[in-house]
Amino acid sequence: MTASARLHVSEEFPAILKRIDALRDSIEANADAAEELGRLTEDTAQALLASGIVRAGLPENLGGYEFSPRQLIETIERLSYYDAAAGWTMMALQMMTGTTAAYLGAVAAAELFPDVAGGDYALLSGHGTRPGQAVPVDGGYVVSGDWQFASGMALATHIHSAIQVAGTGEPRVLAMPKSQVTLVDNWDVLGLRATSSIDYHCAEVYVPETHTYLATTMVPANGGAIYRVGLVNMSAIVHTGWALGVGRRLLDELKLYASRKFGTFGAAVDTAQFHAEYATAEAKLRAARAWAMQVWHDNEDTLAAGEPLSTEQETLVRLALNHATWTAHEVGQAAHRWAATAAIRRGPIDRFLRDLATGTQHITSGPVVLQNCGKWLSGAQPEARWEFLDLIG
Repeated sequence: MTASARLHVSEEFPAILKRIDALRDSIEANADAAEELGRLTEDTAQALLASGIVRAGLPENLGGYEFSPRQLIETIERLSYYDAAAGWTMMALQMMTGTTAAYLGAVAAAELFPDVAGGDYALLSGHGTRPGQAVPVDGGYVVSGDWQFASGMALATHIHSAIQVAGTGEPRVLAMPKSQVTLVDNWDVLGLRATSSIDYHCAEVYVPETHTYLATTMVPANGGAIYRVGLVNMSAIVHTGWALGVGRRLLDELKLYASRKFGTFGAAVDTAQFHAEYATAEAKLRAARAWAMQVWHDNEDTLAAGEPLSTEQETLVRLALNHATWTAHEVGQAAHRWAATAAIRRGPIDRFLRDLATGTQHITSGPVVLQNCGKWLSGAQPEARWEFLDLIG
């Protein structure tokens, strides 16, 4: 079996989780300050980078840990449980840095990832759903464009952006130094305030072809089988972990709130309705997690056998993410309904609710993706295939 067919399961997984657990108190203590800053505090950011969480998404042959899909889900789930904005920030950096390392060839990899094991590697942030224009020139492209939602940009050294080649319409993804774009400090939002998900733009910047790759590729230049799922499915892995972590934290916060209110005058949490709704929320969240992990267990078996994911498997990847995201949203609504004024005053419930409300707006969990899943699963388009978030055929 070739290296690209091999599914790697990292032995570093327990150690990374242990390092993240050790940071819980400081991450939570800095969460309010991070919201004011619009980015993670410096000590939180550096501690998380030192934990190896971004390296978990990097190819093993370049010095990364190359976690399996389920290991990545659990890693992002664990961090997002402690702080949704920290989880989102590291989720974005990990996914964009890891896929860039996997899909770019030797020239770019040598420049951007010279010593991953020693900590010398680029960190990438950017946006992949609204492409800029790339005009072909000798040896590369002249790129112009405006992009949004560059989560983790405050920590990035380089930019990851979607581009469309003029004349052919070919979709590609580029990597270029952050110094070559203009950043727009406009991240003023309801939730995920600490993720520095700002806009950026550039005009007529030269990018070598060696620093771009075909956006639809499922053939990695580095790393093993996980990268054969492609860019969109890599995104789905970590977004699933984020939703599950945030949903679990809100349910646990509701339980903690209820424990303080049981037996007090007029406590709504003493009612049978609360007990029933809490049990329902618990069942839904556990079911969503179990199904998502089962989907990726099956996908890992396929990848380990050297096979590509089928259209049905890709459909279930998107559907499991959608289900996890909106199940977490239902949990959030239950927390908002039963936590009374604790849901509107500054504190963990308020912050996680706002972060969840913002995170559910991500395009990967949008209604059009759900509709496309239904088209394929219902048999309306049996010959179709996925291209990004669209069902083609």
